[in-house]
Amino acid sequence: MDETLFEKGLARRKSTLGDEYVEKNLAAADDFNRPFQEAMTAWCWGFGWGDETIDAKTRSMMNLAMIGALGKMHEWEIHCRGAITNGVSVEEIRAIIHVISIYCGVPQGVECFRVARKVLEEQGLL
Repeated sequence: MDETLFEKGLARRKSTLGDEYVEKNLAAADDFNRPFQEAMTAWCWGFGWGDETIDAKTRSMMNLAMIGALGKMHEWEIHCRGAITNGVSVEEIRAIIHVISIYCGVPQGVECFRVARKVLEEQGLL
């Protein structure tokens, strides 16, 4: 594992998802999933999110659209929180869900709205 990418990724991951969430996930890692946690932190967050070409807000918006399209709602919820941290507005989240609904189907849009409402209410934004 590239230690530089891991450290860069760890900082990016914490800045988007929060120290507590990231530390909890890393602390829960065991011999079975620790290599994945480390690789994902280095690759996704260090290499992917560490590229300064796309700012964090835009990257969060892209992630919401892609993860929503895949229907991975647990990850979508986590990234919805991260998107808010990165400056994505309620109106932008709604517009992203509209696009998901158009291209991935209304049932997936309904699911995204359900999860977004939960997150936005928790954040005091609705």
